[in-house]
Amino acid sequence: MKKSLVGLSLLLASSLLLLPPALAQRVPTVTLAGMVLDAESGEPLPGANVFIAGSLVGTSTGLDGSYRLTGIPAGAMRLYVSMIGYEPDFRDMLLRTEAVRTIIFELKPSVYELEGIAVEAKEDKRWQRRLERFQDLFIGQTPNAQETEITNATILDFEGSGGNLRALAPEPLVIKNKGLGYQVTYFLKDFSADPRRTKYDGEPLFEELTPSSPEEAATWAANRRTAFVGSFRHFLLALIAGQTEEQGFKTYGRTNMGSSAPGEMGGGPTAGTRFPIDAASVFKAGAGPNEYTLDFEGFVEITFTGEIEDESYIDWSREPRRRPRYQTSWMRLEKGPTTFDWKGDVLDPYGVTFYGYFAFERVADEVPREYRPS
Repeated sequence: MKKSLVGLSLLLASSLLLLPPALAQRVPTVTLAGMVLDAESGEPLPGANVFIAGSLVGTSTGLDGSYRLTGIPAGAMRLYVSMIGYEPDFRDMLLRTEAVRTIIFELKPSVYELEGIAVEAKEDKRWQRRLERFQDLFIGQTPNAQETEITNATILDFEGSGGNLRALAPEPLVIKNKGLGYQVTYFLKDFSADPRRTKYDGEPLFEELTPSSPEEAATWAANRRTAFVGSFRHFLLALIAGQTEEQGFKTYGRTNMGSSAPGEMGGGPTAGTRFPIDAASVFKAGAGPNEYTLDFEGFVEITFTGEIEDESYIDWSREPRRRPRYQTSWMRLEKGPTTFDWKGDVLDPYGVTFYGYFAFERVADEVPREYRPS
């Protein structure tokens, strides 16, 4: 999140820091352990990637195909497994008690098929244009995106015409984000885009880069804080604490939407009635302690008054205006009520669809799920 109003973002994030630790004291930790095997032969698979999606926590299987992840705070998480030459697999879990959870993965061998895609030479101008569009839609167009590079982009293959684009990657993308100080290994499962909407499915594993100087470390710390403040996770944590207004969020509902749903390119619903709603009305207690459920109809509009839009958002949104406004986003529940936990982790990562500013900020503005300002 860029363009902070002076002092306000720092104050909001600092006050938010008081919330999670007290709650975390009541949350147990879990250990995830098990094996990764070849589904056909039953043989162990050494060197498979096993990690908590969107986090800094991951490992590789040993020679016997075993893995072990310890000290993981209980709650919602996706355990993801990937290995070149095999179809990836995952488990979405909502763990409530301290325990050692044993999970065996059996990966099916796969053959990378282009399914009719004509493989282009990487120096081909058409491939270069497609790569540039892919980077704009996947990495983003924010200032952090300008500092982000896919270091192995030549593994990508593309297809599409008439404004449609599909991308395939036979192995993980390695993304170096010098704006936030992370290297991201991104396991891309699917990417498709048309002139109005982009959809991509995959899981990132974060690793902190080593700063070259104290000044660079300070820059990364400031940029990470700015990326977190005003984000969807920040909103959920403020929602749990009953501090959405104190944290700078205002929430609205809409009726009689008709066919005027907000498009991906910013903007927003223009039909129907916009009216303020109590943020507490969009969620309720979940099935267990420290669990909650997002539950609402239609669209909820979220305006964050702690930061204004980056100027690049106006170009991205194609709105006929020149001056930045407060950051405004819309969310919709595609699959009905969605569970999230005390850490702001959503059980189904694809259960909520975003529009506006939440959609504008993409891979280059993501921080690990365990990140909190400090």
